[in-house]
Amino acid sequence: MKYIYPVLAMALSLFLFSCKKYLDKKPDQELVIPSTLFDLQALLDNHSNMITKGVSWGEASADNYYISDVVYQTSITESQELYTWQLKKYNRYPNDWANLYIPVYYSNLVLEILPDISKTVINAEAWDNVKGTSLFHRSRSYLHGSFLFANAWDNATAATDYGMVLRNTTDFNLPSVRASLPETYNQLIADFKEAATLLPDNPVHVIRPSKAAAYGYLARAYLSMRKYDSCFKYANLALQIKNSLMDYNKIQVSASSTRTFTRFNEEVVFQSQITFSLPSFSTSRARVDSILYLSYDANDLRKKLFFLPQSDGYRFRGTYDGFNDFFNGLATDELYLMRAESRARTGDANGAMDDLNTLMVKRWKAGTFIPFVANTPAKALKIILEERRKELLFRGLRWMDIKRLNKEGADIQLTRKVQGNIFTLAPNDKRYALPLPDDLVTTFGIPQNPY
Repeated sequence: MKYIYPVLAMALSLFLFSCKKYLDKKPDQELVIPSTLFDLQALLDNHSNMITKGVSWGEASADNYYISDVVYQTSITESQELYTWQLKKYNRYPNDWANLYIPVYYSNLVLEILPDISKTVINAEAWDNVKGTSLFHRSRSYLHGSFLFANAWDNATAATDYGMVLRNTTDFNLPSVRASLPETYNQLIADFKEAATLLPDNPVHVIRPSKAAAYGYLARAYLSMRKYDSCFKYANLALQIKNSLMDYNKIQVSASSTRTFTRFNEEVVFQSQITFSLPSFSTSRARVDSILYLSYDANDLRKKLFFLPQSDGYRFRGTYDGFNDFFNGLATDELYLMRAESRARTGDANGAMDDLNTLMVKRWKAGTFIPFVANTPAKALKIILEERRKELLFRGLRWMDIKRLNKEGADIQLTRKVQGNIFTLAPNDKRYALPLPDDLVTTFGIPQNPY
């Protein structure tokens, strides 16, 4: 059961927190069962369970980076197979599937206890925040899991495509069933929308979700579905609440620093970071693709702030996490880019360029920026996608971007060269849906992705 309720600690928590159902009397008077809003909020504020379990396998599989043959040779088998798109069977823990279900478990636990606490005029704000936070975290896990373990949304095939296992209860006696992709998206979208009605516009701190964050994740979900009118709607709603951008001209970084930005900077709407369940892809070992590095203009400050020259290439140091983990939360730069893309795809080239230039003027050396101009939506879209590629590096978004853009005909083919051997991943290849853990399939009969 470790892949449905991924860690022993979770199983232990399940026992401790639900024992009241089975025993008339607590066996230990020191045993604490969550019973107040403060208790439930504390569970949701546990960062190690709720916001530090961001999945890494999409970034590990994407084209933002490469690793040297030396790093490859010293990597574990699963890392090597993931890097070359050869991963088929694995049972190693931790893994991304398991990490996704830790926030799901705690969200479900809170949602099961919450109805026992009466909502009053005095506690209504705190009560709503607890429920909204739980729905947000659970839906976020299902969304990011779909990016990794499901096919890209396609109206022609979605009904028969697999989605996630929708575990909406802590009762381990109930069987786990893999939902369809529409069932998965229907639930996560509904839950994000409900969360948006419950959460405050801005949180007390960005480690907690907010209305702006729920709107932003709705925009991200609709973007992955290529439903651009809805993506525009929710990116726009989020930006109406928070739209601040950093001026990169004001950011100072030493030539040798491995990180540029502070954690919780003014662009962050919701803070989360990627956990490297396979170690080969950390910032210290991965090197940025040289063609990508050279695509930045000399006056584009991202070229200096995002990258640290090394003897063997360029190391990425532009994470908004503020440390050496990759940031995969939500920030306003992504919101501007989602709104710009949606505008371009729905025919508003001028509006799309306004959004893009609002962002880009903050990225260029002062006095050197010449606003982008596009006289057609197609031209606007081309520019926006190029800048999205350069702005949102190592945010946990590139894998889904490749998948959705290939559905639009982008024809992106990935290539790795390893020890003289060439590995390729063709557009719309079935391996874009990463495999589930093997013992989840063999023990519990969860349908595996084809490979």
